[in-house]
Order: sequence, then C-alpha cells, then structure tokens
Amino acid sequence: MIDRAEVSGIDVSALLITATDRLAAAGIASPRVDAELLLAHCLGVTRSALITRTAVPGGAAAGFAGLIERRAAREPLQHIAGTAPFRYLELAVGPGVFIPRPETELLIDAVLPVLAAAAAPIAVDLCAGSGALALAIAHEAPHARVVAVEMSAQALIWLRRNAVGSRIEVVAGDVTDNDLLTDLCGAVDVVVSNPPYVPLTTAVDAEVLADPAEAVFAGVDGLALMPAVISRAAMLLGSGGVLAIEHNDSHGQTLPALLHAGADWTDIADHRDLAGRPRYVTAVRR
Repeated sequence: MIDRAEVSGIDVSALLITATDRLAAAGIASPRVDAELLLAHCLGVTRSALITRTAVPGGAAAGFAGLIERRAAREPLQHIAGTAPFRYLELAVGPGVFIPRPETELLIDAVLPVLAAAAAPIAVDLCAGSGALALAIAHEAPHARVVAVEMSAQALIWLRRNAVGSRIEVVAGDVTDNDLLTDLCGAVDVVVSNPPYVPLTTAVDAEVLADPAEAVFAGVDGLALMPAVISRAAMLLGSGGVLAIEHNDSHGQTLPALLHAGADWTDIADHRDLAGRPRYVTAVRR
C-alpha cells in the first residue's frame, strides 16, 4: 500500500513507478497508463502534460495515493475520474450508468455515411445509457435529429446530464414497449443500439461488475433483449434505413440469424472489432 506520508514531495517519475507497481500487484491490466491518467486527473492537466512536470506538491501527491488505492480496489478508472472518453467527447459517468467502451465507437463509423447522404436524417439510440452513441452522432452529423431512449432511472440522470447543451432528445422509455416512438414509425434513417448482451454465466472483470447488471447481462444466452431491439428498429426505420447493434463476441452467427429469421431485413452483415472479435451487426430495412 502507498503511504501518503511517503509520497509527499516525491518527483513525478518515482511517484509513477511506485503507483504502477501498486496497480500491477492488484491485477490492473494497464497499470502505467492508469497511473498516469490518475496523476493527470489529480493535477488537473492532460496526460501528455505530465512530461513537463518534475515534482508533485505534497497535497496532490497524497490525493494521488488515495486515487491509486481506489483503483487498486478495482474501482473503475472512469468512476474515479468522473468521465469517460468516447470518440471526440468526454462523457460524465458514475455509479448507475454503463461505462462506454472503445469498441462501441465502431457503430458510429457504420452509420455516418447513411446520415451524411440524407438531407434531414433522423437517428435513434435505443438503450442509450450515458448517451454515448446519440451524442457522438449529434456531434459528427450535426444536421441529424437524434433521439436517445433509456428506461433506467439512474442512467437517465447521467444521460440528461450529458445531453445538456446538445441537440439530442431524451426519451424515458422501454424498448419492449410497443407504443415507444410511434410518432416516428417509418421515418427514421438510422437506429443504433448497445443493449445488454452478456450471458449470465460469463465471467467478467471486477470493473464490469461496477456497471448496472441490467445494462450488462441479458439472460442465459445474452440475447434476451435482442428481439425487442430488432422489432422496435423495424418499426422505426423507413425503407433503406440502417440498423447497427453491438453484441457479445459469441453472437457473431446467432444475432445475424435472428435478423435473417424475419422478412424485414436485407444486407445483413456481422463485423469484427479491432481485436478481430465479432462485435456488431448491421442490416438494412427492406
């Protein structure tokens, strides 16, 4: 354990070495990166600005020691910092909302061309959580109308907080509700979704357990909510509209099969993430 009295006045290099060792011993996958990010957060600077620092004031060093102990206890880095990066944005996150992951950013690349080709497109984010997908679309396709749907009362707090100052429309609703967004029936160009999809029997990292269980797990096979997402997307999308859904890496064949089972979709394709794992499926509304 890092002694707060010992770190007072320690230079940056020594401080980071000690912190990295502590995090590595706790089983953190990226101990040096996490140590640097936490020190930058503690000092109120960017991570790259650390190279200009030679020493840390005693008070900041003691505060940093406390942050390192929280991370060593497997509290998510994003909860400690209070934010999570997503595309070009920094989103407010904390207990009660799913922390956005880098692989979800790929869904934005999948739908941007569709939005760019439309004069006044409409995009809907189902199971929006923190609003990561909706806010990224609003930022990168500023001519689009964007609607974010979330049912969790706790997640809605974070979603509305992130939506302040943006153009996205926040809707408190359940994707399984047949009356959800009936005013947009057949008018939507893009539907994106990162629903809960992890099978209940899957072993996950300690940090994942800090996310709300209802935002992570979805039945024995992880597909419990997928039929509702697909059905709602089919209702919302107009002909030629595009659906993009993130899924578990075990769903590379099963989720496309669900889409093929109906008559609503064409051009169904599964896509891999940067690690080469099956990660999301796209389909076009007939």
